[in-house]
Amino acid sequence: MKKLLSALWALAFSVSAYGAEYKLIAPLVTGENSYNYQAIDAFKNYVETQSAGKIEVKIYPSATLCNSPRECFDMLGMGHADIFQSNFGDPSNIMPAFAALDLPYMLRDDQVAECTFDDAEFMSKLRKGFLEASGNMRLMVVSNSGGWRNIATTKKPIFSPTDVKGLKLRTIPAEIQQELVRQLGGSPTGISWSEVYTSLASGLVEGTKNGITDIVSMDFHDHLKNITLDGHAYMGGTWFMNNDKFMSMPIELRMIVVEGFDILNQYLRAYPKYHEVAAYKAFTDKGGKVHALSKEQKAAFKEATKGMQDWFMKQSPENAEWLAAYKQTLSACETKVDERLKALSE
Repeated sequence: MKKLLSALWALAFSVSAYGAEYKLIAPLVTGENSYNYQAIDAFKNYVETQSAGKIEVKIYPSATLCNSPRECFDMLGMGHADIFQSNFGDPSNIMPAFAALDLPYMLRDDQVAECTFDDAEFMSKLRKGFLEASGNMRLMVVSNSGGWRNIATTKKPIFSPTDVKGLKLRTIPAEIQQELVRQLGGSPTGISWSEVYTSLASGLVEGTKNGITDIVSMDFHDHLKNITLDGHAYMGGTWFMNNDKFMSMPIELRMIVVEGFDILNQYLRAYPKYHEVAAYKAFTDKGGKVHALSKEQKAAFKEATKGMQDWFMKQSPENAEWLAAYKQTLSACETKVDERLKALSE
């Protein structure tokens, strides 16, 4: 069956209708109205223009080519797709150490997150590690995918870790996200994105862990009435490319592709900062309440989940090394950001 699929994909995508020398197939699991589609569209415009038509990008939204991140990663590895976007959780199925990026309450703010994922040494190590683990998938950029994850609930507001006890919270299938809910005393329920709305409506789950822009764009605020700004996770967006396709290009075209991912990155990092203003207004206009936490309250959540790092290191012998490298980069970035802000304040 795999051989048949390979033959069909090769036949379908071997010839470009526009005579481009390189055709890049980019499947998405989101629709044309999503920020990820808008970002890859900006990428497409840049690389096609700057390459004078030598590169063509074909975008396939809303699971046109693959129905899940796992299927899309399989396509990417086999060369039936060339570009794919995911969150932090899905790549950890290929490289367990990748889940370090999803550990809760590690990243302080956007400035530190962006500094960390722009750090050349750390990103080179991550890129090489994932390429080795996957065999043929190249990490191009770590951007953003909707701001920060917060705890949103249908009825009960959350002010402390004890408030989470017993709550049925929707999570993505990633084990690290489910373990976080367990350590807070809640009951994690893995539900696909397309089924979250009905699950909230039916009471199958009593809340979810998402950013405000995603909540409003999917009308989850029809049922979610409280959101607690605990900011437990940065919603990183990881963009991968088939390494064979990338390396098959001459260096001048590879540079254009890398520049295109810079354009994509700029858009995705700015998107939630701007759009969450309207999203919070839409949430409160529909009767929702936004709960900010004090430093002491946030510290209580961090304390309640301090076992997450021990849990992570027990999952794989290599995880301790990766976590140490991640924490070292975080510390350096916190210092760098603080020094810059101080200099600007004087």
